[in-house]
Amino acid sequence: MLRVLLLGVLAPAGLGLSASSEPQPHGSQCVEHDCFALFRRRENFLGASQSCQHSRGHLMTVRSSVAADVISLLLSGDGDDGPRLWIGLQLPSGCRDPGHQGPLRGFQWVTGDNRTSYSRWAQEEDEEPLCGPLCVAVSVALPSSPGEPAWEAQQCATEADGFLCEFHFASSCRPLLVETPASAAANVSITYRTPFGALGADFQALPEGSKASVAPYGVELVCRAGPGETEANWDQEAPGAWHCGVDNGGCEHACNLSTGAPRCICPPDSVLQPDGRSCAKPDEHACHQLCEHFCVLSNHVSGEYSCMCETGYQLAADQHHCEDVDDCLSEPNLCRQRCVNKQGGFECQCFSGYEMLDGECVEALDPCTGNDCEYQCEPVGQTNFRCICAEGFAPIPEYPHKCQMFCNQTQCEADCDPSNPAYCQCPEGFILDDGDDGFVCTDINECDSDECPGQCRNLPGTFECVCGPETALAGQVASDCDPVKVDPNEDGGSGEPPVISPAPSATVSPTSAGHVHSGVLIGISIASLSLVVALLALLCHLRKKQSASRAELGYKCGSPTKEVVLQQVRTDLSPQKL
Repeated sequence: MLRVLLLGVLAPAGLGLSASSEPQPHGSQCVEHDCFALFRRRENFLGASQSCQHSRGHLMTVRSSVAADVISLLLSGDGDDGPRLWIGLQLPSGCRDPGHQGPLRGFQWVTGDNRTSYSRWAQEEDEEPLCGPLCVAVSVALPSSPGEPAWEAQQCATEADGFLCEFHFASSCRPLLVETPASAAANVSITYRTPFGALGADFQALPEGSKASVAPYGVELVCRAGPGETEANWDQEAPGAWHCGVDNGGCEHACNLSTGAPRCICPPDSVLQPDGRSCAKPDEHACHQLCEHFCVLSNHVSGEYSCMCETGYQLAADQHHCEDVDDCLSEPNLCRQRCVNKQGGFECQCFSGYEMLDGECVEALDPCTGNDCEYQCEPVGQTNFRCICAEGFAPIPEYPHKCQMFCNQTQCEADCDPSNPAYCQCPEGFILDDGDDGFVCTDINECDSDECPGQCRNLPGTFECVCGPETALAGQVASDCDPVKVDPNEDGGSGEPPVISPAPSATVSPTSAGHVHSGVLIGISIASLSLVVALLALLCHLRKKQSASRAELGYKCGSPTKEVVLQQVRTDLSPQKL
């Protein structure tokens, strides 16, 4: 039986698929994996050939009576009694003897060969040579061949009424099988579009790459085939079944709508594959791919399996995935105070003011309990603390639990004992002074004593020098610009490191033997002179103090470090420690 499928002449308007900008055929037919289309547009042979190639085909070859019958069917549905249509047969340039060129009389197909078991020329063979180029058109209106399409050689530049294209496909799909209730059958419509632009609804086979649209279900499918397969299948990008009434939802075995959404079901000895439509007998590897956590194959029935979940999870409704169990809701009183659900488990937490200790919530201890702060402890959070000092005092950096007097100004109020005003304290680098409002601590200006051999900067409680160019530490900031180094050779070569003088006022005794360096003598002279000037200034200041009988003055020592120490000033002969 002739396997010819008439696709018909259909306009794209009103169909489910959008109209393409490509030229639409007026009719098309398929024979196995070859399809043929009729295009009604006036073209010369070259233009017609290019149009077919643009649609990934070529002008039609008529090698058998089956192909000739296809042309008859296409022309019978075209509605025009006498069109001339280009086919893919041409005579190259040059002259040939038609009597010695076989059934094609020297013509060749556009595929480059002259194989054929059929020919249908409109005129008998002419004894005179044929000279090309010539091209062939077919028509059913020729007087010499009534009712049957015949071949007629034409000048290739002549415009024909249309042309016939041929397309070859490696595989094809069956038309979709739609099962609908009788009440809804009239409302269901299917529209197909072939890769070469033919639109239709009444098909029995579609070439690979064809698309289908099923209304009103909203199903959009594509005809696809695997590598080397000659039979294609309808497919969609998304996994799972589509509407069960359209080609069984694409399911290989059965399609189920009982849950509300279409779902494919496999036989007991098979498992559903990742595409959600095909089935296969499971092995251990495939089984674990199907279950989210664990898969257990049946020891009694081949192909059967069951999924299991880890502790803290339970099987979802699909029996393959796992979902978390809210342990705090499933079992009451899991925790003494607060239960917090976690993925696959839970966690016990304590209320505010409690802390977890060995799995139990206990009242949080005061972090300041047992502290060693000299003045006062301040909690930081629930577990930490810090030591703070009274006003005018600051923690010692090396010992943060202890306090020392602190003043970052040129004058601060002295710290006096309220019960005995005769006892007062000042930070190191300050001197006790009797002011209008009581005792105050006044910064000692070391720069007035010329202790810097360079630019001097007085600071609260200390000072610094920008050493001059003649000093050992020229250009540097220090409290001693000319530290005296000890020559290890003069000490018997002991290898001890050089010793730097701790204070500008310190003196260094010269060695008993050897030549004394001039720099050493100058340093000794300057230190001695500075000491004398400091003593004179102190005596002058003591005379001016009327309250000198009530307090003992404290002075800043000559150490270059900026550590703050406490001085105790008293008038009593017996000293007391704070």
